[in-house]
Amino acid sequence: MGARTKARKRALDILFQADVRGEEVAATLAAEAKRASNEPAREASWLYAREIVDGVIDNRDEIDEQITTFAKDWSLARMPAVDRAVLRIGVWELLFNDEVPAAVAIDEAVELAKEYSTDESGSFVHGVLGRIARTV
Repeated sequence: MGARTKARKRALDILFQADVRGEEVAATLAAEAKRASNEPAREASWLYAREIVDGVIDNRDEIDEQITTFAKDWSLARMPAVDRAVLRIGVWELLFNDEVPAAVAIDEAVELAKEYSTDESGSFVHGVLGRIARTV
């Protein structure tokens, strides 16, 4: 598994934890940063995970607006917390990270959804991110 794939999983953990606990993402990120400082072997995945989470924090309103616009008949509040987190990662990569091709961002998000969410989540995430990708 590549460093960026691991980083996406770490970012998912941070975003999901903050959402479920009702905490600020920045506080959860700070706690993870403290833990990561004791794991130098995982530095490569940590750096990209932090970039993702910082990007989601900095662009949260625009990211959530994109998700709400393109998630047909689904409000953010109605989505499973894992799906919200996966979509936020995917949208950040699509809109704010030129280093990641759209197809890769979508595929990685779909794989996360399949692994950590419901049976239908993979196709749901694919549909939302695919519609967003066509507009950028």
